[in-house]
Amino acid sequence: MAQHRQIAPHRAFCSAVIPKRTARLLHTATNAPAQGAELHLAFSKALAIDPSMFERSRLKTALLVAATGAIVLTAGCGGGGGKNRDTAYVARDVDTLYAAAQQRLETGRTKQAAALFDEVERQHPYSPWARRAQLMSAFSYYAARDYNKAIQSAQRFLSIHPGNKDAPYAYYLISICYYEQISDVTRDQKTTEQAKQALTDVMRRYPGTSYASDAKLKIDLVNDHLAGKEMTIGRSYEYGGKWLAATLRFRNVVDNFQTTSHTPEALYRLVEGYLALGVPEEAQKAAAVLERNYPGSDWYARAYKLMNKNAPQNVAA
Repeated sequence: MAQHRQIAPHRAFCSAVIPKRTARLLHTATNAPAQGAELHLAFSKALAIDPSMFERSRLKTALLVAATGAIVLTAGCGGGGGKNRDTAYVARDVDTLYAAAQQRLETGRTKQAAALFDEVERQHPYSPWARRAQLMSAFSYYAARDYNKAIQSAQRFLSIHPGNKDAPYAYYLISICYYEQISDVTRDQKTTEQAKQALTDVMRRYPGTSYASDAKLKIDLVNDHLAGKEMTIGRSYEYGGKWLAATLRFRNVVDNFQTTSHTPEALYRLVEGYLALGVPEEAQKAAAVLERNYPGSDWYARAYKLMNKNAPQNVAA
C-alpha cells in the first residue's frame, strides 16, 4: 500500500482510542459454546441420582429397579392416542420417580424427563429431591430446546429458592436459553437484547465464577450481533440515500459497540455519510479516529481516498 499522508486530527477526537478485540471475538466464537456445554454437563452430573442418599436396603433397591423397569415398559407399550402413560398421574415414591426421570434424561428422552421431574415436585413437594427436580426439569426442557419452558422452570426455581447454592446456575441457564435463540441480523433482535440483559445479570450477581466468565465471552458476541444489526439498517438507509438516518445508525455502533468487529466499517461509513451531508469537518473527525485505531485497515485506506477526493483541505500534507 502506498504511503498515505495523515488525516488532520481533530482535537476533540485525538484521545478517542478504541480497544481492538476482534481476535478475542474469533477465539470466543470457537470456544464459548464448548465451555458452556462443559458447565451444563458438570451441573447435570452434580444432580445425578445418588443411591446413598436414600439409605435403601437391598430389597428396596431391587424394588426400585423393578419399578423403574415397569415404568419404561408401560411407556413403551402405550398406545398412539390419549395421554402419555409415562407422565400421567400415578402415585409413585420419590425414589422411583426421580430415577425414572434421570434415566429418560440420560437416554435422550428429554421431554419425558422434564415431565417426570415436574411430577417429582408435584407428588412430593416437601421432599429434598423436589428442589433438585425443579432445576433438573429446567435443564431437561433446555436440552429438548423448549427454551420458553426452560426459562419458566428456572425462574420458578429462583422465585422459591432465591438464595439456594444452585441459583447461579439457574440464572446462567436462563441467559443461555435466550442466547441460543438469537436470530440472524436481518430479523428482530428482541431476544438478543434479552440475552444481553440476562448475561449481564449473571456477571453482576456472581462475579469471579465460571458462569460469569462464560457470560462475559458471550456478551462480546451478543454485542457484535447487535452492532451487525445496526450496520445492516445503516447500509439500507445509505443505499436509499437517507444519509442522516444512516449516520445515526453508524454513530450508534461507534459510541455503544466500539469494541466489536464492525467499528472500522462504521467509522468509514460515517466519513461517507458526513461528506454526503456536506459536513467535511465531521467526516474529518471520523477519519482521524479510524486512522488512529485502524491505520493498516482497508477501511482506513478507503476513507483516505474519499477524504482526499472530496475534502483535500482536511488531509494533512
